[in-house]
Amino acid sequence: MTPVLGSAAPGLEADAVANVIATPHRIDVHHHFFPERYMKEMAERGISAAGDVHVPDWTPEKALAMMDRNGIETAIASIAAPGVYFGDRAAARALARHVNEYAARLVSDHPQRFGAFASLPLPDVDAALEEISYSLDTLRLDGVNLLSNVGGTYLGDQEFDAVFAELNRRKAVVFIHPEVSATSRDLKLALPGALVEFVFDTTRAVANLIYSGTLERYPDISIILPHAGGTVPFLSGRLALGELVPALKERAPKGAIAYLRRLYYETALSTAPCAMGALRELVDPSHILYGSDNPFLPEPLIGKSIETFAAYNGFTSSARRAIERDSALALFPRLNGN
Repeated sequence: MTPVLGSAAPGLEADAVANVIATPHRIDVHHHFFPERYMKEMAERGISAAGDVHVPDWTPEKALAMMDRNGIETAIASIAAPGVYFGDRAAARALARHVNEYAARLVSDHPQRFGAFASLPLPDVDAALEEISYSLDTLRLDGVNLLSNVGGTYLGDQEFDAVFAELNRRKAVVFIHPEVSATSRDLKLALPGALVEFVFDTTRAVANLIYSGTLERYPDISIILPHAGGTVPFLSGRLALGELVPALKERAPKGAIAYLRRLYYETALSTAPCAMGALRELVDPSHILYGSDNPFLPEPLIGKSIETFAAYNGFTSSARRAIERDSALALFPRLNGN
């Protein structure tokens, strides 16, 4: 999972790269937090990993120190896979409420250093609608976190239509985090699910959102995809071939590429030149955001990914600033005092 370093952009010397890393300006839209009760409930169910990667230790103090060392001014925190639903709907409601209230306290204690995406107790749609209202209206969280699939039911399934309708009504910001597909858990691969299954699952969710008609029906949700969209940029042309199927074309009349260009993509684990090149060909830089994937990505690799992005010569200085800060401020105006 080590990023591939490219050669430095013309004129970008080592001291300049170091300064780019340390200057506190980045807004990180992919940062995970783990309240003590959340960790305890996972442990009681024998869960200690996300995508087969052990959940690292996290505290606000450790997170802030990492942010200071890597020029991250603000982190929008979210719960990673496996989310808050472990098979018990009542327990999921209670756990979602707890982690969202914890997130609100975190933001209240550090209003310019942290934001937060609310967790929803899906597949319980009624409870999820209640939690959207409480999290956005009462707790004033910055948006909502959704998993790519819940127990094998993907985003875009009609089961979740009421949730998308409400998020669209609110013009909400939604961060999608991948989960390992239920059908992939029994694959006999000598790989952690996070290595390849996460990016595939993001792609499955995006394809389903397009061709279920969800993105057509609910155009006012600002959706952020992790890890540069998984495999979406590389497969965008192939995804567009769905338009050759009349039933799919009817549900996505603008064409897949138009919907893909409406989405936002963050950079965690994806700053290698080949990944950035594909993403740059697909979307305007204003729809690319900075992400670290802290604390799953070890801090030295967070620094390396920032170096790799600084060395990539495919963006102008204004586009680079938009990616690392300005475009996130447009999505989260609270951070700009608006």
